[in-house]
Amino acid sequence: MSFFFNLDLGLVGIIAYILAFLLALTVIVFIHEYGHFKVARWCGVRVETFSVGFGREIFGWTDRFGTRWKIGWIPLGGFVKFEGDANPASMPEGSANIRPKSNGDFHQKKLWQRAAVVAAGPIANFLLAIFIFAVSAFTIGVPLNEPRIDGIVQGGVAEKAGLLPGDYVRSIDGRAIKTFFDLAETVRFRPGEKLILGIERHGQPLTIEIVVGSREETDPWAGKMVVGFLGVEHSNENDMRIERQSLISSVEYGLDRTWMIIDLTLRYVKKLFIGQESPTQLGGVISMAKAAGDAAAQGILPFVWVVGFLSVSIGLINLFPIPMLDGGHLVFYAIEAVRRRPLDANAQEWCYRIGFSLVLALMLIGNGNDVWRFFKPILGL
Repeated sequence: MSFFFNLDLGLVGIIAYILAFLLALTVIVFIHEYGHFKVARWCGVRVETFSVGFGREIFGWTDRFGTRWKIGWIPLGGFVKFEGDANPASMPEGSANIRPKSNGDFHQKKLWQRAAVVAAGPIANFLLAIFIFAVSAFTIGVPLNEPRIDGIVQGGVAEKAGLLPGDYVRSIDGRAIKTFFDLAETVRFRPGEKLILGIERHGQPLTIEIVVGSREETDPWAGKMVVGFLGVEHSNENDMRIERQSLISSVEYGLDRTWMIIDLTLRYVKKLFIGQESPTQLGGVISMAKAAGDAAAQGILPFVWVVGFLSVSIGLINLFPIPMLDGGHLVFYAIEAVRRRPLDANAQEWCYRIGFSLVLALMLIGNGNDVWRFFKPILGL
């Protein structure tokens, strides 16, 4: 088992990684489903089941409203089942013309109410991430260093673009850059892209257009990946510090970090569809377990940050316009708003089948990549 994650963890270490992952996933899934649940209750929808995990129930209880709260034996997700749902994917049960009228039936609620209930899950994930990042900034602080260029790599893209030592990068494409960490993180995920840098030079503002350089790096887990670079250097010796933020600044920081994750994820998805990124970088359950375990090994703050990152990612993925996911339901509601009536049951069923196939394919690719990364060092490849 010393090959697990290319680290000599031992059995105790492997169990710790698994527990860290399950803890992170449980928190994220619970918050996501609670978002659906809470807004559904506000809209008068009867919630039949609130489940963390799938499969047979191993523990549960029924509250005074008749909702069955339970924990399933497969801890890799969860669902909320409303009155009128045929399954956890919230497909309508039978025909709307056959079902008796009921105030608690989800599918008989107004369009805006159904849309609010569906959107509440991903929104809850985003709010969780904002809360995590904001609280950490308020209570512990954030690492700060000036976005100052202390050196230029000879022959690099920065030199060719006209950047000089002593320049401060104040913005990228209009987005404020407050630290050199922000600069490095933004550039790393945008190889080959054209950026507009807002520069401060000797107290004077100017604008420089630059095309981010690309280079291949080898990650011990993810393998080869293309990252961006500018060819600039920075010294942390004099200005590196941890600074607690005010309440307002902390909320701004939480919003900024959450939006950065969304922005970078969408950019990757776009490049994936146009063939500029490889699907080999996609990960599955093992990748998430590794991220959670690595972070937990470094301390509570890195672990909580990973929970925030994964929460944003899961919330965003659920908004993709794929039937079965929340985004697919919202597309159905948009079509219903335009047509003044919902799609017929047969069309919805076929859409759900296609959506299930897409989700299954993504899961197979991500988890297949994980399995290959796991066995590659064992096979000496």
